[in-house]
Amino acid sequence: MPRINNCLFILVLFFSVTMVAQKNKPEPAVFDPTARPKNLSDSALLDLVQKQTFRYFWDFAHPVSGMARERSNVGFGYGHETVTTGGTGFGIMSVIVAVERKWIGRDTAAKFLLKMVNFLLKAESYHGVFPHWMDGATGKTIPFSRKDDGADLVETSYLFQGLLCARQYFNGDNKTERELRNRINWMWPDIEWNWFTQGQEVLYWHWSPNNGWAMNFPVRGFNECLIMYILAASSPNEKYQVSSSVYYRGWAQSDFFKNGKEYYGIKLPLGFDYGGPLFFSQYSFLGLDPRGLKDRYADYWEQNRNHTLINREHCIRNPNKFKGYGENCWGLTASDTYNGYAAHSPTEDLGTISPTAALSAFPYTPEYSMKALKHFYYDLGDKLWSEYGFVDAFNETKNWAASSHLAIDQGPVIVMIENYRSGLLWKLFMSCPEIKNGLKKLDFESPALQ
Repeated sequence: MPRINNCLFILVLFFSVTMVAQKNKPEPAVFDPTARPKNLSDSALLDLVQKQTFRYFWDFAHPVSGMARERSNVGFGYGHETVTTGGTGFGIMSVIVAVERKWIGRDTAAKFLLKMVNFLLKAESYHGVFPHWMDGATGKTIPFSRKDDGADLVETSYLFQGLLCARQYFNGDNKTERELRNRINWMWPDIEWNWFTQGQEVLYWHWSPNNGWAMNFPVRGFNECLIMYILAASSPNEKYQVSSSVYYRGWAQSDFFKNGKEYYGIKLPLGFDYGGPLFFSQYSFLGLDPRGLKDRYADYWEQNRNHTLINREHCIRNPNKFKGYGENCWGLTASDTYNGYAAHSPTEDLGTISPTAALSAFPYTPEYSMKALKHFYYDLGDKLWSEYGFVDAFNETKNWAASSHLAIDQGPVIVMIENYRSGLLWKLFMSCPEIKNGLKKLDFESPALQ
Protein backbone atom coordinates (compact mmCIF):
# COMPACT_ATOMS: atom_id res chain seq x y z
CA MET A 1 0.00 0.00 0.00
CA PRO A 2 2.70 2.57 0.83
CA ARG A 3 4.26 1.93 -2.60
CA ILE A 4 0.86 2.52 -4.33
CA ASN A 5 0.35 5.73 -2.35
CA ASN A 6 3.79 6.94 -3.39
CA CYS A 7 2.95 6.25 -7.06
CA LEU A 8 -0.33 8.12 -6.76
CA PHE A 9 1.42 11.04 -5.11
CA ILE A 10 3.98 11.20 -7.93
CA LEU A 11 1.24 11.09 -10.60
CA VAL A 12 -0.75 13.84 -8.88
CA LEU A 13 2.40 15.96 -8.55
CA PHE A 14 3.27 15.38 -12.23
CA PHE A 15 -0.15 16.44 -13.47
CA SER A 16 -0.22 19.45 -11.16
CA VAL A 17 3.13 20.68 -12.45
CA THR A 18 2.04 20.02 -16.05
CA MET A 19 -1.21 21.95 -15.61
CA VAL A 20 0.61 24.91 -14.05
CA ALA A 21 3.12 24.89 -16.92
CA GLN A 22 0.34 24.76 -19.50
CA LYS A 23 -1.50 27.57 -17.74
CA ASN A 24 1.58 29.77 -17.73
CA LYS A 25 2.55 28.84 -21.31
CA PRO A 26 2.15 31.80 -23.67
CA GLU A 27 -0.74 31.50 -26.14
CA PRO A 28 0.40 30.69 -29.68
CA ALA A 29 0.27 33.63 -32.06
CA VAL A 30 -2.93 33.62 -34.11
CA PHE A 31 -2.61 34.69 -37.76
CA ASP A 32 -4.62 37.83 -38.36
CA PRO A 33 -5.33 38.13 -42.08
CA THR A 34 -6.37 41.76 -41.71
CA ALA A 35 -3.20 42.91 -39.94
CA ARG A 36 -1.26 45.66 -41.72
CA PRO A 37 2.46 45.70 -40.96
CA LYS A 38 3.91 49.20 -41.13
CA ASN A 39 7.09 50.66 -42.62
CA LEU A 40 7.51 47.97 -45.26
CA SER A 41 9.98 48.25 -48.08
CA ASP A 42 8.46 48.59 -51.54
CA SER A 43 9.40 44.98 -52.32
CA ALA A 44 7.93 43.67 -49.06
CA LEU A 45 4.71 45.60 -49.65
CA LEU A 46 4.35 44.12 -53.13
CA ASP A 47 5.00 40.66 -51.66
CA LEU A 48 2.29 41.18 -49.07
CA VAL A 49 -0.31 42.50 -51.51
CA GLN A 50 0.27 39.69 -54.01
CA LYS A 51 0.23 36.98 -51.35
CA GLN A 52 -2.81 38.34 -49.51
CA THR A 53 -4.77 38.73 -52.75
CA PHE A 54 -3.84 35.17 -53.75
CA ARG A 55 -5.78 33.88 -50.76
CA TYR A 56 -8.94 34.58 -52.76
CA PHE A 57 -7.98 31.96 -55.36
CA TRP A 58 -6.55 29.46 -52.89
CA ASP A 59 -8.39 29.62 -49.57
CA PHE A 60 -11.69 30.69 -51.18
CA ALA A 61 -11.50 28.45 -54.27
CA HIS A 62 -14.53 26.24 -54.84
CA PRO A 63 -13.86 23.04 -52.84
CA VAL A 64 -15.05 20.66 -55.57
CA SER A 65 -13.73 22.18 -58.79
CA GLY A 66 -10.99 24.47 -57.51
CA MET A 67 -12.37 27.18 -59.78
CA ALA A 68 -12.62 30.82 -58.73
CA ARG A 69 -15.88 31.95 -57.21
CA GLU A 70 -17.44 34.92 -58.97
CA ARG A 71 -17.39 37.08 -55.84
CA SER A 72 -16.81 36.87 -52.10
CA ASN A 73 -20.31 38.04 -51.23
CA VAL A 74 -23.36 36.17 -52.47
CA GLY A 75 -24.90 38.16 -55.29
CA PHE A 76 -27.42 37.87 -58.10
CA GLY A 77 -29.55 35.40 -56.15
CA TYR A 78 -26.98 32.63 -56.58
CA GLY A 79 -25.05 31.02 -53.76
CA HIS A 80 -21.36 30.32 -53.35
CA GLU A 81 -21.57 27.59 -55.98
CA THR A 82 -21.21 30.21 -58.74
CA VAL A 83 -17.76 30.06 -60.33
CA THR A 84 -16.50 32.27 -63.10
CA THR A 85 -14.72 31.09 -66.24
CA GLY A 86 -12.66 34.20 -66.95
CA GLY A 87 -11.83 34.85 -63.31
CA THR A 88 -10.62 31.26 -63.06
CA GLY A 89 -8.20 31.94 -65.92
CA PHE A 90 -6.79 34.84 -63.92
CA GLY A 91 -6.68 32.60 -60.85
CA ILE A 92 -4.67 29.94 -62.70
CA MET A 93 -2.08 32.58 -63.49
CA SER A 94 -2.00 33.59 -59.82
CA VAL A 95 -1.29 29.96 -58.85
CA ILE A 96 1.78 30.06 -61.11
CA VAL A 97 2.93 33.22 -59.31
CA ALA A 98 2.38 31.51 -55.96
CA VAL A 99 4.61 28.59 -56.95
CA GLU A 100 7.32 30.87 -58.29
CA ARG A 101 7.21 32.96 -55.10
CA LYS A 102 7.25 29.75 -53.01
CA TRP A 103 3.97 30.38 -51.20
CA ILE A 104 2.79 26.91 -52.22
CA GLY A 105 4.60 23.79 -53.38
CA ARG A 106 4.89 23.03 -57.09
CA ASP A 107 3.42 19.54 -56.78
CA THR A 108 0.54 20.83 -54.64
CA ALA A 109 -0.24 23.45 -57.26
CA ALA A 110 -0.01 20.98 -60.16
CA LYS A 111 -2.44 18.60 -58.43
CA PHE A 112 -4.82 21.50 -57.71
CA LEU A 113 -4.81 22.56 -61.36
CA LEU A 114 -5.14 18.98 -62.59
CA LYS A 115 -8.28 18.60 -60.46
CA MET A 116 -9.63 21.79 -62.01
CA VAL A 117 -8.85 20.69 -65.57
CA ASN A 118 -10.45 17.28 -64.99
CA PHE A 119 -13.55 19.12 -63.78
CA LEU A 120 -13.57 21.32 -66.90
CA LEU A 121 -13.31 18.28 -69.15
CA LYS A 122 -16.66 17.08 -67.77
CA ALA A 123 -18.32 20.50 -67.42
CA GLU A 124 -20.89 21.80 -69.85
CA SER A 125 -19.45 23.46 -72.94
CA TYR A 126 -20.79 24.48 -76.33
CA HIS A 127 -18.69 23.93 -79.44
CA GLY A 128 -15.71 23.73 -77.08
CA VAL A 129 -16.59 27.00 -75.34
CA PHE A 130 -17.55 27.39 -71.67
CA PRO A 131 -20.30 29.57 -70.19
CA HIS A 132 -19.58 32.74 -68.24
CA TRP A 133 -20.76 31.12 -64.99
CA MET A 134 -21.17 27.54 -63.94
CA ASP A 135 -21.96 25.56 -60.81
CA GLY A 136 -18.61 24.79 -59.22
CA ALA A 137 -19.86 21.47 -57.88
CA THR A 138 -21.64 20.10 -60.95
CA GLY A 139 -20.25 21.92 -64.00
CA LYS A 140 -23.79 22.89 -65.07
CA THR A 141 -24.29 26.29 -66.71
CA ILE A 142 -25.61 29.09 -64.52
CA PRO A 143 -27.20 31.74 -66.78
CA PHE A 144 -25.47 35.12 -66.75
CA SER A 145 -28.70 36.63 -68.02
CA ARG A 146 -31.93 35.26 -69.45
CA LYS A 147 -30.52 34.70 -72.94
CA ASP A 148 -26.86 34.40 -71.96
CA ASP A 149 -27.11 30.76 -70.92
CA GLY A 150 -24.54 29.12 -73.18
CA ALA A 151 -21.13 29.76 -74.68
CA ASP A 152 -19.14 32.87 -73.72
CA LEU A 153 -16.18 33.22 -76.08
CA VAL A 154 -14.51 36.12 -74.24
CA GLU A 155 -14.61 34.48 -70.80
CA THR A 156 -13.30 31.26 -72.36
CA SER A 157 -10.43 33.23 -73.91
CA TYR A 158 -9.42 34.52 -70.48
CA LEU A 159 -9.56 30.96 -69.18
CA PHE A 160 -7.28 29.64 -71.91
CA GLN A 161 -4.88 32.55 -71.54
CA GLY A 162 -4.31 31.13 -68.06
CA LEU A 163 -4.35 27.45 -69.05
CA LEU A 164 -1.73 27.98 -71.75
CA CYS A 165 0.54 29.72 -69.23
CA ALA A 166 0.07 26.72 -66.91
CA ARG A 167 0.90 24.31 -69.73
CA GLN A 168 4.15 26.18 -70.38
CA TYR A 169 5.08 26.49 -66.70
CA PHE A 170 4.36 22.95 -65.53
CA ASN A 171 6.85 21.29 -67.86
CA GLY A 172 8.12 18.63 -65.46
CA ASP A 173 8.57 15.00 -66.41
CA ASN A 174 6.27 13.53 -63.78
CA LYS A 175 2.81 12.00 -64.00
CA THR A 176 0.88 14.98 -62.59
CA GLU A 177 2.47 17.63 -64.79
CA ARG A 178 2.32 15.44 -67.90
CA GLU A 179 -1.39 14.79 -67.33
CA LEU A 180 -2.02 18.49 -66.74
CA ARG A 181 -0.36 19.44 -70.03
CA ASN A 182 -2.09 16.63 -71.94
CA ARG A 183 -5.55 17.59 -70.73
CA ILE A 184 -5.04 21.26 -71.58
CA ASN A 185 -3.91 20.13 -75.02
CA TRP A 186 -7.14 18.12 -75.38
CA MET A 187 -9.39 21.12 -74.66
CA TRP A 188 -7.50 23.87 -76.47
CA PRO A 189 -7.86 22.49 -80.05
CA ASP A 190 -11.57 21.72 -79.47
CA ILE A 191 -12.66 25.37 -79.37
CA GLU A 192 -14.63 25.99 -82.58
CA TRP A 193 -13.56 29.59 -83.12
CA ASN A 194 -14.89 29.73 -86.67
CA TRP A 195 -18.36 28.61 -85.50
CA PHE A 196 -18.55 31.94 -83.66
CA THR A 197 -18.21 33.93 -86.90
CA GLN A 198 -21.60 32.76 -88.24
CA GLY A 199 -19.85 32.67 -91.60
CA GLN A 200 -19.00 36.38 -91.37
CA GLU A 201 -15.73 38.22 -90.83
CA VAL A 202 -16.19 38.98 -87.15
CA LEU A 203 -16.36 36.92 -83.93
CA TYR A 204 -19.58 36.81 -81.93
CA TRP A 205 -19.43 36.79 -78.13
CA HIS A 206 -22.32 34.40 -77.25
CA TRP A 207 -24.18 31.36 -78.44
CA SER A 208 -26.92 29.51 -76.58
CA PRO A 209 -28.43 26.05 -77.13
CA ASN A 210 -31.78 27.54 -76.09
CA ASN A 211 -31.58 30.95 -77.73
CA GLY A 212 -29.11 30.50 -80.57
CA TRP A 213 -27.50 33.79 -81.65
CA ALA A 214 -30.18 35.92 -79.96
CA MET A 215 -27.58 37.92 -78.00
CA ASN A 216 -26.23 39.06 -81.41
CA PHE A 217 -23.05 40.68 -80.09
CA PRO A 218 -20.31 40.99 -82.74
CA VAL A 219 -17.05 41.88 -80.97
CA ARG A 220 -15.27 44.85 -82.48
CA GLY A 221 -12.35 46.76 -80.96
CA PHE A 222 -10.85 48.43 -79.16
CA ASN A 223 -11.65 46.98 -75.77
CA GLU A 224 -10.74 44.09 -73.46
CA CYS A 225 -11.31 41.38 -76.10
CA LEU A 226 -8.08 41.50 -78.12
CA ILE A 227 -6.94 38.22 -76.55
CA MET A 228 -9.95 36.45 -78.11
CA TYR A 229 -8.86 37.37 -81.63
CA ILE A 230 -5.25 36.39 -80.91
CA LEU A 231 -6.33 32.96 -79.66
CA ALA A 232 -8.79 32.48 -82.53
CA ALA A 233 -5.98 33.04 -85.03
CA SER A 234 -3.61 30.82 -83.02
CA SER A 235 -5.70 27.65 -82.69
CA PRO A 236 -3.64 24.50 -83.28
CA ASN A 237 -6.66 23.02 -85.06
CA GLU A 238 -6.69 24.49 -88.57
CA LYS A 239 -10.30 23.35 -88.99
CA TYR A 240 -11.40 25.82 -86.30
CA GLN A 241 -8.94 28.70 -86.85
CA VAL A 242 -10.14 32.05 -88.14
CA SER A 243 -8.46 33.90 -90.98
CA SER A 244 -6.57 37.16 -90.60
CA SER A 245 -9.43 38.93 -92.40
CA VAL A 246 -11.64 38.29 -89.35
CA TYR A 247 -9.15 40.40 -87.35
CA TYR A 248 -8.84 43.16 -89.93
CA ARG A 249 -12.50 43.40 -90.99
CA GLY A 250 -14.10 42.43 -87.69
CA TRP A 251 -12.05 43.51 -84.71
CA ALA A 252 -10.39 46.52 -86.37
CA GLN A 253 -13.53 47.91 -88.03
CA SER A 254 -15.66 50.06 -85.78
CA ASP A 255 -16.41 53.70 -85.07
CA PHE A 256 -14.36 53.45 -81.86
CA PHE A 257 -11.31 51.49 -82.99
CA LYS A 258 -8.92 54.19 -84.20
CA ASN A 259 -8.66 57.31 -82.10
CA GLY A 260 -5.44 59.36 -82.40
CA LYS A 261 -6.73 62.32 -80.38
CA GLU A 262 -5.18 63.81 -77.25
CA TYR A 263 -6.82 63.92 -73.83
CA TYR A 264 -5.20 66.04 -71.14
CA GLY A 265 -2.32 66.41 -73.60
CA ILE A 266 -1.80 62.62 -73.87
CA LYS A 267 -2.27 60.88 -77.22
CA LEU A 268 -4.56 57.84 -77.37
CA PRO A 269 -3.96 55.66 -80.47
CA LEU A 270 -7.03 53.43 -80.16
CA GLY A 271 -10.39 53.16 -78.49
CA PHE A 272 -13.11 55.27 -76.96
CA ASP A 273 -12.64 58.90 -75.98
CA TYR A 274 -10.54 59.04 -72.80
CA GLY A 275 -9.81 55.31 -73.19
CA GLY A 276 -12.68 53.69 -71.33
CA PRO A 277 -12.26 51.60 -68.13
CA LEU A 278 -8.70 50.53 -67.30
CA PHE A 279 -9.47 46.83 -67.63
CA PHE A 280 -9.26 47.41 -71.41
CA SER A 281 -5.47 47.65 -71.07
CA GLN A 282 -5.18 44.85 -68.52
CA TYR A 283 -7.28 41.72 -69.13
CA SER A 284 -5.89 40.80 -72.56
CA PHE A 285 -2.39 41.72 -71.45
CA LEU A 286 -2.09 39.45 -68.44
CA GLY A 287 -0.37 37.02 -70.82
CA LEU A 288 -0.02 38.97 -74.05
CA ASP A 289 3.19 40.97 -73.63
CA PRO A 290 2.69 44.59 -74.77
CA ARG A 291 6.42 45.42 -74.63
CA GLY A 292 7.36 46.08 -78.23
CA LEU A 293 4.05 44.62 -79.43
CA LYS A 294 2.91 46.40 -82.60
CA ASP A 295 0.64 45.85 -85.54
CA ARG A 296 -0.50 48.12 -88.38
CA TYR A 297 -2.79 49.96 -85.96
CA ALA A 298 -0.85 50.68 -82.79
CA ASP A 299 2.13 50.26 -80.50
CA TYR A 300 0.39 48.48 -77.64
CA TRP A 301 2.82 49.63 -74.98
CA GLU A 302 2.09 53.23 -75.96
CA GLN A 303 -1.63 52.44 -76.09
CA ASN A 304 -1.78 50.89 -72.63
CA ARG A 305 0.54 53.32 -70.89
CA ASN A 306 -1.20 56.38 -72.34
CA HIS A 307 -4.61 54.94 -71.53
CA THR A 308 -3.45 54.62 -67.92
CA LEU A 309 -1.96 58.12 -67.83
CA ILE A 310 -5.17 59.66 -69.18
CA ASN A 311 -7.20 57.84 -66.53
CA ARG A 312 -4.88 59.05 -63.77
CA GLU A 313 -4.76 62.62 -65.08
CA HIS A 314 -8.55 62.72 -65.09
CA CYS A 315 -8.56 61.81 -61.40
CA ILE A 316 -5.94 64.46 -60.65
CA ARG A 317 -7.87 67.20 -62.43
CA ASN A 318 -11.11 65.83 -60.94
CA PRO A 319 -13.60 67.84 -63.01
CA ASN A 320 -16.51 66.48 -60.97
CA LYS A 321 -14.91 67.49 -57.66
CA PHE A 322 -15.18 64.09 -56.01
CA LYS A 323 -13.70 63.73 -52.54
CA GLY A 324 -10.36 61.95 -52.23
CA TYR A 325 -9.24 62.07 -55.86
CA GLY A 326 -5.63 63.09 -56.51
CA GLU A 327 -2.22 62.04 -57.75
CA ASN A 328 -2.10 59.18 -55.23
CA CYS A 329 -5.77 58.21 -55.43
CA TRP A 330 -6.77 57.25 -58.93
CA GLY A 331 -8.01 54.34 -61.01
CA LEU A 332 -11.37 54.01 -62.77
CA THR A 333 -12.45 50.59 -64.01
CA ALA A 334 -15.37 48.17 -63.77
CA SER A 335 -16.18 47.24 -60.18
CA ASP A 336 -18.81 47.29 -57.50
CA THR A 337 -19.98 50.73 -56.48
CA TYR A 338 -22.27 52.22 -53.82
CA ASN A 339 -25.43 51.54 -55.83
CA GLY A 340 -24.53 48.36 -57.71
CA TYR A 341 -21.92 47.66 -60.36
CA ALA A 342 -20.54 49.98 -63.05
CA ALA A 343 -17.80 50.27 -65.67
CA HIS A 344 -16.14 53.40 -64.32
CA SER A 345 -14.11 55.62 -66.66
CA PRO A 346 -13.46 59.33 -67.21
CA THR A 347 -16.73 59.51 -69.19
CA GLU A 348 -18.62 57.39 -66.63
CA ASP A 349 -17.24 58.73 -63.35
CA LEU A 350 -19.27 58.17 -60.20
CA GLY A 351 -16.55 59.06 -57.71
CA THR A 352 -15.70 55.38 -57.17
CA ILE A 353 -12.03 54.31 -57.14
CA SER A 354 -11.22 50.63 -57.69
CA PRO A 355 -7.80 49.62 -56.25
CA THR A 356 -7.38 46.97 -58.96
CA ALA A 357 -7.19 49.72 -61.59
CA ALA A 358 -3.99 51.41 -60.39
CA LEU A 359 -2.42 48.20 -59.02
CA SER A 360 -2.96 46.24 -62.24
CA ALA A 361 -1.31 49.13 -64.10
CA PHE A 362 2.03 48.56 -62.34
CA PRO A 363 3.91 47.59 -65.53
CA TYR A 364 2.82 50.79 -67.28
CA THR A 365 3.11 53.34 -64.47
CA PRO A 366 5.21 51.77 -61.68
CA GLU A 367 6.01 54.99 -59.83
CA TYR A 368 2.42 56.24 -59.87
CA SER A 369 1.00 52.80 -59.06
CA MET A 370 3.32 52.48 -56.06
CA LYS A 371 2.15 55.84 -54.73
CA ALA A 372 -1.45 54.72 -55.09
CA LEU A 373 -0.68 51.41 -53.40
CA LYS A 374 0.90 53.14 -50.40
CA HIS A 375 -2.06 55.50 -50.12
CA PHE A 376 -4.57 52.63 -50.25
CA TYR A 377 -2.57 50.58 -47.75
CA TYR A 378 -1.22 53.09 -45.22
CA ASP A 379 -3.75 55.93 -45.39
CA LEU A 380 -7.00 54.12 -46.22
CA GLY A 381 -6.16 50.61 -45.08
CA ASP A 382 -8.52 50.67 -42.10
CA LYS A 383 -11.39 50.72 -44.60
CA LEU A 384 -9.85 48.90 -47.57
CA TRP A 385 -7.55 46.11 -46.32
CA SER A 386 -9.04 42.67 -45.73
CA GLU A 387 -8.26 38.95 -45.64
CA TYR A 388 -8.15 38.88 -49.47
CA GLY A 389 -6.21 42.09 -49.99
CA PHE A 390 -7.97 45.30 -50.92
CA VAL A 391 -11.75 45.40 -51.13
CA ASP A 392 -13.22 45.91 -54.57
CA ALA A 393 -13.83 49.66 -54.52
CA PHE A 394 -14.54 52.73 -52.42
CA ASN A 395 -16.18 56.12 -52.79
CA GLU A 396 -15.13 58.81 -50.32
CA THR A 397 -17.80 61.26 -51.51
CA LYS A 398 -20.45 58.75 -50.45
CA ASN A 399 -18.41 57.56 -47.44
CA TRP A 400 -18.72 54.04 -48.86
CA ALA A 401 -16.32 51.11 -49.14
CA ALA A 402 -17.17 47.71 -50.56
CA SER A 403 -17.06 44.60 -48.44
CA SER A 404 -16.81 42.49 -51.59
CA HIS A 405 -14.06 41.02 -53.76
CA LEU A 406 -14.47 39.94 -57.41
CA ALA A 407 -12.32 37.32 -59.10
CA ILE A 408 -11.85 39.40 -62.24
CA ASP A 409 -10.54 42.30 -60.13
CA GLN A 410 -8.41 40.21 -57.76
CA GLY A 411 -6.51 38.25 -60.42
CA PRO A 412 -5.00 41.13 -62.40
CA VAL A 413 -3.53 42.63 -59.21
CA ILE A 414 -1.39 39.53 -58.62
CA VAL A 415 -0.54 38.89 -62.27
CA MET A 416 0.28 42.41 -63.39
CA ILE A 417 2.38 43.16 -60.32
CA GLU A 418 4.29 39.97 -61.17
CA ASN A 419 4.68 41.01 -64.80
CA TYR A 420 6.10 44.31 -63.54
CA ARG A 421 8.50 42.51 -61.20
CA SER A 422 9.63 39.58 -63.36
CA GLY A 423 7.61 39.41 -66.60
CA LEU A 424 6.75 35.82 -65.61
CA LEU A 425 3.32 35.43 -67.21
CA TRP A 426 4.30 37.42 -70.28
CA LYS A 427 7.26 35.12 -70.88
CA LEU A 428 5.15 32.00 -70.45
CA PHE A 429 2.30 33.02 -72.74
CA MET A 430 4.57 34.41 -75.44
CA SER A 431 6.59 31.18 -75.38
CA CYS A 432 3.61 29.22 -76.78
CA PRO A 433 4.42 28.17 -80.35
CA GLU A 434 0.76 28.51 -81.35
CA ILE A 435 0.63 32.11 -80.08
CA LYS A 436 3.78 32.98 -82.02
CA ASN A 437 2.18 31.56 -85.16
CA GLY A 438 -1.05 33.45 -84.58
CA LEU A 439 0.70 36.78 -83.99
CA LYS A 440 2.75 36.33 -87.14
CA LYS A 441 -0.40 35.46 -89.07
CA LEU A 442 -1.91 38.79 -87.98
CA ASP A 443 1.31 40.68 -88.86
CA PHE A 444 2.20 41.58 -85.29
CA GLU A 445 5.71 42.55 -84.34
CA SER A 446 7.15 41.54 -80.97
CA PRO A 447 10.61 40.82 -79.53
CA ALA A 448 9.16 37.41 -78.60
CA LEU A 449 8.80 36.58 -82.28
CA GLN A 450 12.46 37.14 -83.14
